[in-house]
Amino acid sequence: MKNRATLTIIFITIFIDLMGFGILIPILPTFASKMLKVSDLGIGIIIAIFSLMQFLFNPILGNLSDRYGRRPIILVTLCLTSISYIIFSFATTFWILFLSRLLAGLGGSNIAVAQAYIADITTKEERSKGMGIIGAAFGLGFVFGPIFGALLSKYGYAVAGFGSAGFSFLAFLFALLKLPESNINREKGSSYKAKFFDLKFVKEKITSPVSGLMIIVFFIIVFSMANIYGTFAILGYKVYGFTDQQNGLLFGIVGIVGSFIQGSAMRFLSVKFSERTLILVGTICMTIGLGFIPYGANFLGVAIIISILSIGTGMLQPTILSMISKYSSDHEQGAVLGLNQSFSAFARVLGPLWGGFSYDYFGYQFPFLTGAVCTFVTFLLAFFLLKKFHRTKCLKLEI
Repeated sequence: MKNRATLTIIFITIFIDLMGFGILIPILPTFASKMLKVSDLGIGIIIAIFSLMQFLFNPILGNLSDRYGRRPIILVTLCLTSISYIIFSFATTFWILFLSRLLAGLGGSNIAVAQAYIADITTKEERSKGMGIIGAAFGLGFVFGPIFGALLSKYGYAVAGFGSAGFSFLAFLFALLKLPESNINREKGSSYKAKFFDLKFVKEKITSPVSGLMIIVFFIIVFSMANIYGTFAILGYKVYGFTDQQNGLLFGIVGIVGSFIQGSAMRFLSVKFSERTLILVGTICMTIGLGFIPYGANFLGVAIIISILSIGTGMLQPTILSMISKYSSDHEQGAVLGLNQSFSAFARVLGPLWGGFSYDYFGYQFPFLTGAVCTFVTFLLAFFLLKKFHRTKCLKLEI
């Protein structure tokens, strides 16, 4: 793969930043519940505001990176992320915690920019492997971040917040010194203007035969996972009696499996199997994993189930992102990937809200069963519609 050195640099940048993100993921719900006495629905709102900011700003930052370059956007957002974690360390009320997650969501809106960066430096044939780099960085961030978070939380939640801030600032310094600009053709710009909602652009891309379907599929998959963002840790804490350390270890398992699939296995799978096959197998694994989480019985059972879930998500993310990128024009990579991330962020708004509500009012099984049903819907969409595209020669997706 060409530009291997640059891929390594963007991988390290994302990995270090995701270390900071991963530190707070397993402890945020329990911190809000135990220390701030926030309800399960309130926890869903706290998680949802992070994603709402990404919904609003992902397409804008993606478009700005098309026009002005990927590097400056990445640097600014890493600084905002670091500041948000410092505010978390001083959170004593729901609203301070709310503010910290709002800023974290704005800083976290750089994911589409990172994806566009990968698209800049890879060929269409290498795109799945390249997108797997981001997935691997996420996975490893979720391996080491939750482990660090579990250890740091022993000394207080504020210490965990400062640790997160330190990793994000370290990522900023590394990017400042090492990360080159990738968007050398940015003078061409993008047809997508910097608006919160550009309905014409949205309609144009959603109705595209392949990339539009993949954006919809990605939205449903992310919604399915987002149902459990806040409720998984609460399930472990309230139903299974897991400690913060055990919850952190479970998130670490998710990261290990996900990083292996996206970082190593996808190099083989993307060559051996068609994109349609990878999507079908991935959605089945997700359906099984989500549906059985509330019936895991003990730590080992839950660990096995989330491993199956992680295999599914590890196959789906790079495959879908690659297809969206490959069937979008080169000068709109940031805008289209930003639109996709905006839709997925909106799914992460709806998911935690429904997850928290259904957990409170219908029972702890419902967020997970909802995710399983929705993921199975994506299996049906991929099975019938991608087969239709193959027949009409819109896309070669032989099994």
